Amino acid sequence: MLQNLKIENVAIIESADIFFENGLNIMTGETGAGKSIIIDSINAVLGERTSRELVRTGSNKASVTALFKTENKNVSVFLDECGIEAEADGSLLISRSISADGKNVCRINACPVTVGMLKSLGRELINIHGQHDSQLLLNPESHCSFIDRMAGNEKLLEEYKAAYDKLNALKREIASLITDDEEKNRKIELLTYQIDEIENAQLTVGEMDELKAVRTLHRNSEKIISAVNAAYSLLNGFDEAQGAVQQVKMSCSQLDGVSQYYQPLEETADKLREFYYQLEDVQDSLASTVDDLEYDPQYAQAVEDRLDYLNRLSRKYGATEADMLEFCEKCKAERREIEFSDERLLQLKAEEQKQRQLVISLADELTERRLATGKAFSEKVMTELEFLDMPNVIFETDRKEIAPAENGADEIEFLISPNLGENPKPLAKIASGGELSRIMLAIKNVLSDKDNIETLIFDEIDTGVSGRAASKLGKKLYEVSAGRQVICVTHLAQIAAQADFHFEISKSSKDGKTYTSVTPLDRDGRKHELARIIGGGESVTQTQLDMAEEMLTK
Repeated sequence: MLQNLKIENVAIIESADIFFENGLNIMTGETGAGKSIIIDSINAVLGERTSRELVRTGSNKASVTALFKTENKNVSVFLDECGIEAEADGSLLISRSISADGKNVCRINACPVTVGMLKSLGRELINIHGQHDSQLLLNPESHCSFIDRMAGNEKLLEEYKAAYDKLNALKREIASLITDDEEKNRKIELLTYQIDEIENAQLTVGEMDELKAVRTLHRNSEKIISAVNAAYSLLNGFDEAQGAVQQVKMSCSQLDGVSQYYQPLEETADKLREFYYQLEDVQDSLASTVDDLEYDPQYAQAVEDRLDYLNRLSRKYGATEADMLEFCEKCKAERREIEFSDERLLQLKAEEQKQRQLVISLADELTERRLATGKAFSEKVMTELEFLDMPNVIFETDRKEIAPAENGADEIEFLISPNLGENPKPLAKIASGGELSRIMLAIKNVLSDKDNIETLIFDEIDTGVSGRAASKLGKKLYEVSAGRQVICVTHLAQIAAQADFHFEISKSSKDGKTYTSVTPLDRDGRKHELARIIGGGESVTQTQLDMAEEMLTK
Protein backbone atom coordinates (compact mmCIF):
# COMPACT_ATOMS: atom_id res chain seq x y z
CA MET A 1 0.00 0.00 0.00
CA LEU A 2 1.20 3.49 -0.83
CA GLN A 3 1.22 5.37 2.46
CA ASN A 4 2.91 8.64 1.60
CA LEU A 5 3.85 10.47 -1.59
CA LYS A 6 6.16 13.49 -1.36
CA ILE A 7 6.60 15.62 -4.49
CA GLU A 8 9.13 18.44 -4.85
CA ASN A 9 9.41 20.81 -7.84
CA VAL A 10 7.56 18.64 -10.35
CA ALA A 11 5.96 20.82 -13.07
CA ILE A 12 3.57 23.22 -11.29
CA ILE A 13 3.78 21.34 -7.98
CA GLU A 14 6.36 23.09 -5.82
CA SER A 15 5.73 20.85 -2.83
CA ALA A 16 3.09 18.28 -1.94
CA ASP A 17 2.96 15.74 0.87
CA ILE A 18 0.06 13.31 0.37
CA PHE A 19 -0.94 10.59 2.84
CA PHE A 20 -3.06 7.83 1.29
CA GLU A 21 -5.04 5.20 3.17
CA ASN A 22 -6.41 1.75 2.51
CA GLY A 23 -9.73 1.81 0.63
CA LEU A 24 -10.96 4.17 -2.08
CA ASN A 25 -8.88 7.37 -2.38
CA ILE A 26 -10.41 9.89 -4.79
CA MET A 27 -8.70 12.92 -6.34
CA THR A 28 -10.75 15.65 -8.00
CA GLY A 29 -10.12 19.15 -9.24
CA GLU A 30 -10.46 21.52 -12.16
CA THR A 31 -8.92 20.56 -15.48
CA GLY A 32 -5.25 21.54 -15.45
CA ALA A 33 -5.06 21.75 -11.67
CA GLY A 34 -2.33 19.08 -11.51
CA LYS A 35 -4.09 15.73 -11.06
CA SER A 36 -2.23 14.18 -13.98
CA ILE A 37 1.05 15.53 -12.56
CA ILE A 38 0.49 13.48 -9.41
CA ILE A 39 0.00 10.37 -11.53
CA ASP A 40 3.09 11.30 -13.57
CA SER A 41 5.03 11.62 -10.31
CA ILE A 42 3.93 8.15 -9.21
CA ASN A 43 4.93 6.80 -12.62
CA ALA A 44 8.32 8.50 -12.27
CA VAL A 45 9.09 7.03 -8.84
CA LEU A 46 8.07 3.61 -10.19
CA GLY A 47 10.74 3.84 -12.89
CA GLU A 48 8.64 4.80 -15.90
CA ARG A 49 10.19 6.94 -18.61
CA THR A 50 10.22 10.65 -17.92
CA SER A 51 12.22 13.71 -18.92
CA ARG A 52 13.88 16.79 -17.52
CA GLU A 53 10.85 18.76 -18.74
CA LEU A 54 9.22 17.51 -15.53
CA VAL A 55 11.49 19.78 -13.48
CA ARG A 56 9.71 22.92 -12.29
CA THR A 57 10.82 26.09 -14.03
CA GLY A 58 13.56 27.81 -12.02
CA SER A 59 14.50 24.66 -10.07
CA ASN A 60 17.65 22.58 -10.34
CA LYS A 61 15.93 19.25 -9.83
CA ALA A 62 12.62 17.52 -9.21
CA SER A 63 12.20 14.71 -6.69
CA VAL A 64 9.52 12.19 -5.77
CA THR A 65 9.59 9.98 -2.68
CA ALA A 66 7.09 7.19 -2.02
CA LEU A 67 6.66 5.25 1.21
CA PHE A 68 5.00 1.83 0.90
CA LYS A 69 4.03 -0.82 3.38
CA THR A 70 3.70 -4.20 1.75
CA GLU A 71 3.42 -7.91 2.50
CA ASN A 72 3.97 -8.89 -1.14
CA LYS A 73 6.43 -11.81 -1.15
CA ASN A 74 7.60 -10.89 -4.66
CA VAL A 75 8.88 -7.62 -3.23
CA SER A 76 10.90 -9.47 -0.60
CA VAL A 77 12.38 -11.74 -3.27
CA PHE A 78 13.30 -8.70 -5.40
CA LEU A 79 15.02 -6.94 -2.51
CA ASP A 80 16.94 -10.09 -1.62
CA GLU A 81 18.12 -10.59 -5.22
CA CYS A 82 19.31 -6.98 -5.36
CA GLY A 83 21.09 -7.18 -2.01
CA ILE A 84 18.84 -4.54 -0.45
CA GLU A 85 18.01 -4.97 3.21
CA ALA A 86 14.26 -5.18 3.86
CA GLU A 87 12.67 -3.39 6.81
CA ALA A 88 11.22 -5.63 9.51
CA ASP A 89 7.84 -3.86 9.43
CA GLY A 90 7.46 -4.25 5.64
CA SER A 91 7.99 -0.55 4.92
CA LEU A 92 9.69 0.39 1.67
CA LEU A 93 11.05 3.83 0.78
CA ILE A 94 11.59 4.64 -2.89
CA SER A 95 12.94 7.93 -4.24
CA ARG A 96 13.90 9.38 -7.59
CA SER A 97 15.34 12.78 -8.37
CA ILE A 98 15.67 14.24 -11.86
CA SER A 99 18.09 17.11 -12.39
CA ALA A 100 17.63 19.87 -14.93
CA ASP A 101 20.36 18.30 -17.08
CA GLY A 102 18.43 15.02 -17.25
CA LYS A 103 20.45 12.97 -14.75
CA ASN A 104 18.58 10.56 -12.47
CA VAL A 105 19.33 9.43 -8.93
CA CYS A 106 17.22 6.50 -7.72
CA ARG A 107 17.17 4.82 -4.32
CA ILE A 108 15.37 1.93 -2.64
CA ASN A 109 15.65 1.94 1.16
CA ALA A 110 18.52 4.45 0.77
CA CYS A 111 20.45 2.08 -1.56
CA PRO A 112 21.37 3.50 -4.99
CA VAL A 113 19.64 1.61 -7.81
CA THR A 114 19.00 1.98 -11.54
CA VAL A 115 15.81 3.23 -13.18
CA GLY A 116 15.32 -0.29 -14.53
CA MET A 117 15.38 -1.73 -11.01
CA LEU A 118 12.77 0.82 -9.94
CA LYS A 119 10.58 -0.25 -12.84
CA SER A 120 10.89 -3.94 -11.97
CA LEU A 121 9.95 -3.24 -8.36
CA GLY A 122 7.14 -0.89 -9.39
CA ARG A 123 5.34 -3.70 -11.21
CA GLU A 124 4.97 -5.50 -7.87
CA LEU A 125 3.66 -2.46 -6.00
CA ILE A 126 1.11 -0.62 -8.15
CA ASN A 127 -1.07 -1.23 -11.18
CA ILE A 128 -1.95 2.01 -12.96
CA HIS A 129 -4.98 1.90 -15.23
CA GLY A 130 -5.76 4.87 -17.40
CA GLN A 131 -7.29 5.81 -20.73
CA HIS A 132 -4.37 4.04 -22.41
CA ASP A 133 -5.51 0.71 -20.93
CA SER A 134 -8.93 1.14 -22.51
CA GLN A 135 -7.17 1.72 -25.81
CA LEU A 136 -5.56 -1.71 -25.43
CA LEU A 137 -9.00 -3.17 -25.99
CA LEU A 138 -8.95 -1.62 -29.46
CA ASN A 139 -5.96 -3.79 -30.31
CA PRO A 140 -7.09 -7.43 -30.78
CA GLU A 141 -3.49 -8.61 -30.42
CA SER A 142 -3.65 -7.73 -26.72
CA HIS A 143 -6.82 -9.71 -26.01
CA CYS A 144 -5.05 -13.06 -25.72
CA SER A 145 -2.95 -11.73 -22.83
CA PHE A 146 -6.08 -11.16 -20.72
CA ILE A 147 -7.15 -14.79 -21.22
CA ASP A 148 -3.65 -16.06 -20.46
CA ARG A 149 -3.56 -14.04 -17.27
CA MET A 150 -6.85 -15.49 -16.04
CA ALA A 151 -5.78 -19.00 -17.04
CA GLY A 152 -2.43 -18.64 -15.27
CA ASN A 153 -0.61 -19.54 -18.48
CA GLU A 154 2.59 -17.65 -17.65
CA LYS A 155 4.86 -20.69 -17.18
CA LEU A 156 3.26 -22.68 -20.01
CA LEU A 157 3.55 -19.69 -22.36
CA GLU A 158 7.19 -19.23 -21.38
CA GLU A 159 7.87 -22.91 -22.11
CA TYR A 160 6.07 -22.63 -25.45
CA LYS A 161 8.05 -19.53 -26.49
CA ALA A 162 11.35 -21.24 -25.68
CA ALA A 163 10.35 -24.27 -27.77
CA TYR A 164 9.14 -22.01 -30.61
CA ASP A 165 12.41 -20.03 -30.61
CA LYS A 166 14.42 -23.27 -30.76
CA LEU A 167 12.30 -24.49 -33.69
CA ASN A 168 13.00 -21.29 -35.60
CA ALA A 169 16.72 -21.62 -34.87
CA LEU A 170 16.68 -25.13 -36.33
CA LYS A 171 14.84 -23.86 -39.40
CA ARG A 172 17.44 -21.17 -39.95
CA GLU A 173 20.29 -23.67 -39.65
CA ILE A 174 18.60 -26.05 -42.07
CA ALA A 175 18.07 -23.24 -44.57
CA SER A 176 21.75 -22.33 -44.36
CA LEU A 177 22.73 -25.93 -45.23
CA ILE A 178 20.34 -26.41 -48.14
CA THR A 179 22.18 -25.58 -51.34
CA ASP A 180 22.77 -27.29 -54.69
CA ASP A 181 25.72 -29.63 -55.32
CA GLU A 182 27.36 -27.27 -57.80
CA GLU A 183 27.42 -24.47 -55.21
CA LYS A 184 28.80 -26.90 -52.60
CA ASN A 185 31.61 -27.96 -54.93
CA ARG A 186 32.49 -24.35 -55.71
CA LYS A 187 32.64 -23.55 -52.03
CA ILE A 188 34.75 -26.62 -51.22
CA GLU A 189 37.12 -25.77 -54.07
CA LEU A 190 37.61 -22.23 -52.79
CA LEU A 191 38.14 -23.36 -49.21
CA THR A 192 40.64 -26.01 -50.30
CA TYR A 193 42.61 -23.44 -52.30
CA GLN A 194 42.73 -21.08 -49.29
CA ILE A 195 43.77 -23.88 -46.92
CA ASP A 196 46.51 -25.11 -49.27
CA GLU A 197 47.86 -21.61 -49.84
CA ILE A 198 48.18 -20.97 -46.10
CA GLU A 199 49.59 -24.41 -45.27
CA ASN A 200 52.12 -24.30 -48.15
CA ALA A 201 53.45 -21.05 -46.71
CA GLN A 202 54.60 -23.00 -43.62
CA LEU A 203 53.86 -20.06 -41.39
CA THR A 204 55.63 -19.53 -38.10
CA VAL A 205 54.30 -17.04 -35.59
CA GLY A 206 56.72 -14.11 -35.36
CA GLU A 207 58.48 -14.83 -38.66
CA MET A 208 57.41 -11.60 -40.34
CA ASP A 209 58.83 -9.51 -37.50
CA GLU A 210 62.13 -11.41 -37.66
CA LEU A 211 62.36 -10.98 -41.45
CA LYS A 212 61.67 -7.27 -41.15
CA ALA A 213 64.54 -6.98 -38.67
CA VAL A 214 66.89 -8.87 -41.05
CA ARG A 215 65.79 -6.70 -43.96
CA THR A 216 66.50 -3.55 -41.96
CA LEU A 217 69.95 -4.91 -41.14
CA HIS A 218 70.72 -5.71 -44.77
CA ARG A 219 69.48 -2.38 -46.03
CA ASN A 220 71.84 -0.64 -43.60
CA SER A 221 74.75 -3.11 -43.76
CA GLU A 222 77.00 -0.80 -45.79
CA LYS A 223 76.56 1.99 -43.28
CA ILE A 224 77.13 -0.39 -40.38
CA ILE A 225 80.32 -1.91 -41.94
CA SER A 226 81.74 1.54 -42.61
CA ALA A 227 81.17 2.61 -39.02
CA VAL A 228 82.63 -0.63 -37.63
CA ASN A 229 85.72 -0.32 -39.84
CA ALA A 230 86.26 3.26 -38.74
CA ALA A 231 85.97 2.29 -35.08
CA TYR A 232 88.35 -0.64 -35.59
CA SER A 233 90.90 1.59 -37.29
CA LEU A 234 90.80 4.07 -34.42
CA LEU A 235 91.45 1.29 -31.95
CA ASN A 236 93.99 -0.69 -34.01
CA GLY A 237 95.69 2.16 -35.83
CA PHE A 238 96.24 2.74 -39.54
CA ASP A 239 99.20 3.55 -41.78
CA GLU A 240 101.97 4.62 -39.39
CA ALA A 241 99.57 6.03 -36.76
CA GLN A 242 99.16 4.08 -33.58
CA GLY A 243 95.63 3.11 -32.49
CA ALA A 244 94.02 3.67 -29.12
CA VAL A 245 94.79 0.13 -27.95
CA GLN A 246 98.54 0.51 -28.57
CA GLN A 247 98.63 3.97 -26.99
CA VAL A 248 96.91 2.70 -23.83
CA LYS A 249 99.40 -0.18 -23.69
CA MET A 250 102.30 2.26 -23.97
CA SER A 251 100.75 4.39 -21.22
CA CYS A 252 100.72 1.37 -18.95
CA SER A 253 104.44 0.74 -19.65
CA GLN A 254 105.29 4.34 -18.83
CA LEU A 255 103.53 4.16 -15.47
CA ASP A 256 105.03 0.75 -14.62
CA GLY A 257 108.49 2.24 -15.14
CA VAL A 258 108.04 4.93 -12.45
CA SER A 259 105.57 3.33 -10.03
CA GLN A 260 108.48 2.11 -7.85
CA TYR A 261 109.28 5.76 -7.11
CA TYR A 262 105.69 6.83 -6.46
CA GLN A 263 103.54 4.06 -5.02
CA PRO A 264 100.04 5.53 -5.93
CA LEU A 265 100.90 5.21 -9.62
CA GLU A 266 100.92 1.44 -9.30
CA GLU A 267 97.14 1.38 -8.67
CA THR A 268 96.58 3.81 -11.55
CA ALA A 269 98.65 1.61 -13.86
CA ASP A 270 96.59 -1.47 -12.87
CA LYS A 271 93.34 0.35 -13.69
CA LEU A 272 94.72 1.48 -17.02
CA ARG A 273 95.85 -2.07 -17.80
CA GLU A 274 92.28 -3.35 -17.19
CA PHE A 275 91.02 -0.71 -19.59
CA TYR A 276 93.64 -1.91 -22.11
CA TYR A 277 92.38 -5.50 -21.89
CA GLN A 278 88.75 -4.33 -22.42
CA LEU A 279 89.73 -2.27 -25.44
CA GLU A 280 91.58 -5.26 -26.84
CA ASP A 281 88.42 -7.35 -26.49
CA VAL A 282 86.37 -4.63 -28.21
CA GLN A 283 88.92 -4.52 -31.03
CA ASP A 284 88.66 -8.29 -31.58
CA SER A 285 84.84 -8.09 -31.44
CA LEU A 286 84.78 -5.39 -34.12
CA ALA A 287 87.04 -7.51 -36.33
CA SER A 288 84.57 -10.44 -36.03
CA THR A 289 81.63 -8.14 -36.72
CA VAL A 290 83.15 -7.01 -40.01
CA ASP A 291 83.42 -10.64 -41.09
CA ASP A 292 79.85 -11.43 -39.98
CA LEU A 293 78.37 -8.41 -41.76
CA GLU A 294 79.54 -9.37 -45.17
CA TYR A 295 76.64 -8.41 -47.50
CA ASP A 296 75.01 -11.34 -49.37
CA PRO A 297 72.79 -9.99 -52.21
CA GLN A 298 71.14 -13.38 -52.82
CA TYR A 299 70.17 -13.83 -49.14
CA ALA A 300 68.89 -10.24 -48.99
CA GLN A 301 66.71 -10.86 -52.05
CA ALA A 302 65.40 -14.10 -50.54
CA VAL A 303 64.33 -12.17 -47.42
CA GLU A 304 62.59 -9.53 -49.57
CA ASP A 305 60.80 -12.23 -51.60
CA ARG A 306 59.63 -14.08 -48.47
CA LEU A 307 58.32 -10.88 -46.87
CA ASP A 308 56.53 -9.91 -50.07
CA TYR A 309 54.90 -13.36 -50.19
CA LEU A 310 53.80 -13.22 -46.56
CA ASN A 311 52.46 -9.66 -46.99
CA ARG A 312 50.33 -10.81 -49.93
CA LEU A 313 48.93 -13.63 -47.80
CA SER A 314 48.27 -11.29 -44.89
CA ARG A 315 46.21 -8.98 -47.10
CA LYS A 316 43.93 -11.92 -47.84
CA TYR A 317 43.87 -13.92 -44.64
CA GLY A 318 44.87 -11.75 -41.68
CA ALA A 319 47.35 -9.17 -40.44
CA THR A 320 49.55 -11.59 -38.49
CA GLU A 321 50.68 -15.22 -38.82
CA ALA A 322 48.34 -16.10 -35.92
CA ASP A 323 45.40 -14.49 -37.73
CA MET A 324 46.19 -16.38 -40.94
CA LEU A 325 46.51 -19.70 -39.13
CA GLU A 326 43.18 -19.06 -37.37
CA PHE A 327 41.57 -18.27 -40.74
CA CYS A 328 42.92 -21.56 -42.03
CA GLU A 329 41.33 -23.49 -39.16
CA LYS A 330 37.99 -21.80 -39.81
CA CYS A 331 38.22 -22.79 -43.47
CA LYS A 332 38.89 -26.38 -42.48
CA ALA A 333 35.90 -26.36 -40.11
CA GLU A 334 33.66 -24.88 -42.80
CA ARG A 335 34.86 -27.43 -45.34
CA ARG A 336 34.17 -30.27 -42.93
CA GLU A 337 30.71 -28.85 -42.28
CA ILE A 338 29.94 -28.72 -46.00
CA GLU A 339 31.40 -32.18 -46.63
CA PHE A 340 29.24 -33.61 -43.88
CA SER A 341 26.29 -31.25 -44.49
CA ASP A 342 24.04 -34.01 -45.86
CA GLU A 343 24.53 -36.00 -42.69
CA ARG A 344 24.04 -32.89 -40.55
CA LEU A 345 20.97 -31.93 -42.58
CA LEU A 346 19.33 -35.27 -41.87
CA GLN A 347 20.13 -34.86 -38.20
CA LEU A 348 18.71 -31.32 -38.12
CA LYS A 349 15.54 -32.34 -39.93
CA ALA A 350 14.97 -35.08 -37.39
CA GLU A 351 15.49 -32.55 -34.57
CA GLU A 352 13.18 -30.08 -36.32
CA GLN A 353 10.42 -32.67 -36.61
CA LYS A 354 10.75 -33.55 -32.94
CA GLN A 355 10.79 -29.87 -31.96
CA ARG A 356 7.78 -29.15 -34.18
CA GLN A 357 5.80 -31.85 -32.38
CA LEU A 358 6.75 -30.30 -29.04
CA VAL A 359 5.64 -26.85 -30.24
CA ILE A 360 2.33 -28.25 -31.52
CA SER A 361 1.80 -30.14 -28.27
CA LEU A 362 2.40 -27.04 -26.15
CA ALA A 363 0.26 -24.93 -28.51
CA ASP A 364 -2.58 -27.46 -28.18
CA GLU A 365 -2.30 -27.29 -24.40
CA LEU A 366 -2.44 -23.49 -24.55
CA THR A 367 -5.46 -23.65 -26.86
CA GLU A 368 -7.29 -26.06 -24.57
CA ARG A 369 -6.71 -23.84 -21.54
CA ARG A 370 -7.61 -20.68 -23.44
CA LEU A 371 -10.88 -22.15 -24.74
CA ALA A 372 -11.92 -23.27 -21.28
CA THR A 373 -10.90 -19.99 -19.70
CA GLY A 374 -12.39 -17.87 -22.49
CA LYS A 375 -15.90 -19.11 -21.77
CA ALA A 376 -15.61 -18.50 -18.02
CA PHE A 377 -13.94 -15.14 -18.64
CA SER A 378 -16.79 -13.97 -20.90
CA GLU A 379 -19.43 -14.99 -18.37
CA LYS A 380 -17.69 -13.15 -15.54
CA VAL A 381 -17.18 -10.02 -17.64
CA MET A 382 -20.89 -10.00 -18.59
CA THR A 383 -21.83 -10.30 -14.92
CA GLU A 384 -19.65 -7.28 -14.12
CA LEU A 385 -21.04 -5.32 -17.10
CA GLU A 386 -24.59 -6.03 -16.05
CA PHE A 387 -23.83 -4.33 -12.75
CA LEU A 388 -22.22 -1.45 -14.66
CA ASP A 389 -25.49 -0.66 -16.40
CA MET A 390 -24.92 -2.79 -19.50
CA PRO A 391 -27.55 -5.47 -18.78
CA ASN A 392 -28.17 -6.62 -22.34
CA VAL A 393 -24.57 -6.87 -23.41
CA ILE A 394 -23.21 -10.04 -24.97
CA PHE A 395 -19.47 -10.44 -24.52
CA GLU A 396 -17.73 -13.31 -26.28
CA THR A 397 -14.17 -14.54 -26.62
CA ASP A 398 -13.69 -15.54 -30.26
CA ARG A 399 -10.85 -17.89 -31.14
CA LYS A 400 -9.46 -18.61 -34.60
CA GLU A 401 -6.83 -21.21 -35.32
CA ILE A 402 -3.61 -19.99 -36.89
CA ALA A 403 -0.24 -21.55 -37.68
CA PRO A 404 1.94 -21.73 -34.56
CA ALA A 405 3.34 -18.27 -33.90
CA GLU A 406 5.12 -16.49 -31.07
CA ASN A 407 2.20 -16.80 -28.63
CA GLY A 408 0.69 -20.07 -29.78
CA ALA A 409 -1.75 -21.20 -32.44
CA ASP A 410 -4.62 -18.96 -31.35
CA GLU A 411 -5.91 -15.63 -32.58
CA ILE A 412 -8.22 -14.33 -29.87
CA GLU A 413 -10.50 -11.33 -30.20
CA PHE A 414 -13.25 -9.98 -27.95
CA LEU A 415 -16.68 -9.61 -29.57
CA ILE A 416 -19.49 -7.55 -28.15
CA SER A 417 -23.16 -6.90 -28.77
CA PRO A 418 -24.22 -3.99 -26.54
CA ASN A 419 -27.87 -4.11 -27.66
CA LEU A 420 -30.49 -6.81 -27.93
CA GLY A 421 -30.99 -8.38 -31.34
CA GLU A 422 -27.50 -7.60 -32.65
CA ASN A 423 -24.89 -10.19 -33.44
CA PRO A 424 -21.60 -9.85 -31.56
CA LYS A 425 -19.02 -7.90 -33.54
CA PRO A 426 -15.36 -6.99 -32.90
CA LEU A 427 -15.20 -4.82 -29.79
CA ALA A 428 -12.65 -2.51 -31.41
CA LYS A 429 -15.12 -1.58 -34.15
CA ILE A 430 -18.33 -0.84 -32.28
CA ALA A 431 -17.61 -0.02 -28.60
CA SER A 432 -17.97 3.62 -27.54
CA GLY A 433 -15.56 5.40 -25.20
CA GLY A 434 -17.89 4.95 -22.23
CA GLU A 435 -18.38 1.27 -23.01
CA LEU A 436 -14.63 0.75 -23.29
CA SER A 437 -14.13 2.28 -19.84
CA ARG A 438 -16.71 0.01 -18.28
CA ILE A 439 -15.46 -3.08 -20.11
CA MET A 440 -11.90 -2.40 -18.97
CA LEU A 441 -13.03 -1.95 -15.36
CA ALA A 442 -15.02 -5.19 -15.62
CA ILE A 443 -11.95 -7.03 -16.93
CA LYS A 444 -9.74 -5.55 -14.23
CA ASN A 445 -12.19 -6.70 -11.58
CA VAL A 446 -12.39 -10.20 -13.06
CA LEU A 447 -8.59 -10.43 -13.02
CA SER A 448 -8.11 -8.69 -9.66
CA ASP A 449 -7.37 -11.94 -7.79
CA LYS A 450 -4.65 -12.98 -10.24
CA ASP A 451 -1.90 -10.89 -8.69
CA ASN A 452 -0.67 -9.69 -5.31
CA ILE A 453 -0.69 -5.99 -6.19
CA GLU A 454 -2.00 -4.08 -3.20
CA THR A 455 -2.55 -0.69 -4.88
CA LEU A 456 -4.60 0.05 -8.01
CA ILE A 457 -4.67 3.49 -9.61
CA PHE A 458 -7.43 4.49 -12.03
CA ASP A 459 -6.60 7.64 -13.97
CA GLU A 460 -9.79 9.09 -15.50
CA ILE A 461 -11.13 5.65 -16.37
CA ASP A 462 -14.58 7.30 -16.33
CA THR A 463 -14.06 8.90 -19.77
CA GLY A 464 -17.30 8.84 -21.75
CA VAL A 465 -19.39 7.66 -18.79
CA SER A 466 -22.25 9.63 -17.26
CA GLY A 467 -25.60 9.31 -15.50
CA ARG A 468 -26.61 6.04 -13.95
CA ALA A 469 -23.64 4.26 -15.52
CA ALA A 470 -21.32 6.65 -13.67
CA SER A 471 -23.02 5.79 -10.39
CA LYS A 472 -22.58 2.09 -11.09
CA LEU A 473 -18.95 2.68 -12.01
CA GLY A 474 -18.39 4.43 -8.67
CA LYS A 475 -19.95 1.55 -6.76
CA LYS A 476 -17.81 -0.95 -8.65
CA LEU A 477 -14.65 1.02 -7.83
CA TYR A 478 -15.72 1.02 -4.19
CA GLU A 479 -16.27 -2.73 -4.40
CA VAL A 480 -12.83 -3.22 -5.97
CA SER A 481 -11.24 -1.23 -3.10
CA ALA A 482 -12.47 -3.72 -0.49
CA GLY A 483 -9.37 -5.20 1.12
CA ARG A 484 -6.94 -3.16 -0.99
CA GLN A 485 -6.00 0.39 -1.87
CA VAL A 486 -7.54 2.16 -4.86
CA ILE A 487 -6.51 5.66 -5.96
CA CYS A 488 -8.78 7.21 -8.55
CA VAL A 489 -8.70 10.47 -10.52
CA THR A 490 -12.19 11.40 -11.62
CA HIS A 491 -14.35 14.25 -12.92
CA LEU A 492 -17.62 12.60 -11.92
CA ALA A 493 -19.51 13.39 -8.72
CA GLN A 494 -21.11 9.93 -8.73
CA ILE A 495 -17.68 8.32 -8.42
CA ALA A 496 -16.23 10.91 -6.02
CA ALA A 497 -19.18 10.36 -3.68
CA GLN A 498 -18.02 6.76 -3.09
CA ALA A 499 -14.66 7.84 -1.66
CA ASP A 500 -13.33 6.69 1.66
CA PHE A 501 -10.79 9.52 1.39
CA HIS A 502 -11.16 12.54 -0.85
CA PHE A 503 -8.38 14.94 -2.00
CA GLU A 504 -8.98 18.23 -3.76
CA ILE A 505 -6.33 19.27 -6.30
CA SER A 506 -6.36 23.04 -6.82
CA LYS A 507 -4.21 25.57 -8.65
CA SER A 508 -3.35 29.16 -7.75
CA SER A 509 -1.01 31.91 -8.92
CA LYS A 510 1.35 34.06 -6.90
CA ASP A 511 4.18 36.40 -7.89
CA GLY A 512 3.96 35.30 -11.51
CA LYS A 513 4.18 31.60 -10.66
CA THR A 514 1.64 28.77 -10.57
CA TYR A 515 1.24 26.51 -7.57
CA THR A 516 -0.71 23.28 -7.08
CA SER A 517 -1.95 22.22 -3.67
CA VAL A 518 -3.41 18.91 -2.46
CA THR A 519 -5.99 19.19 0.32
CA PRO A 520 -7.60 16.26 2.19
CA LEU A 521 -11.30 17.04 2.54
CA ASP A 522 -13.55 16.51 5.53
CA ARG A 523 -17.23 15.82 5.02
CA ASP A 524 -18.12 19.50 4.59
CA GLY A 525 -15.24 19.98 2.16
CA ARG A 526 -16.35 16.93 0.20
CA LYS A 527 -19.88 18.29 -0.02
CA HIS A 528 -18.68 21.59 -1.49
CA GLU A 529 -16.36 19.79 -3.94
CA LEU A 530 -19.17 17.48 -5.10
CA ALA A 531 -21.45 20.50 -5.51
CA ARG A 532 -18.78 22.20 -7.63
CA ILE A 533 -18.47 19.13 -9.85
CA ILE A 534 -22.25 18.86 -10.20
CA GLY A 535 -22.64 22.51 -11.11
CA GLY A 536 -19.56 22.75 -13.29
CA GLY A 537 -19.35 26.51 -12.59
CA GLU A 538 -17.44 28.85 -10.35
CA SER A 539 -20.26 29.39 -7.84
CA VAL A 540 -22.05 26.72 -5.84
CA THR A 541 -25.81 26.88 -5.27
CA GLN A 542 -27.79 25.53 -2.34
CA THR A 543 -29.50 23.06 -4.67
CA GLN A 544 -26.13 21.65 -5.67
CA LEU A 545 -25.09 21.44 -2.02
CA ASP A 546 -28.31 19.55 -1.21
CA MET A 547 -27.66 17.13 -4.06
CA ALA A 548 -24.11 16.61 -2.83
CA GLU A 549 -25.34 15.99 0.71
CA GLU A 550 -27.81 13.42 -0.60
CA MET A 551 -25.06 11.64 -2.55
CA LEU A 552 -22.84 11.49 0.53
CA THR A 553 -25.66 10.26 2.74
CA LYS A 554 -26.27 7.33 0.44
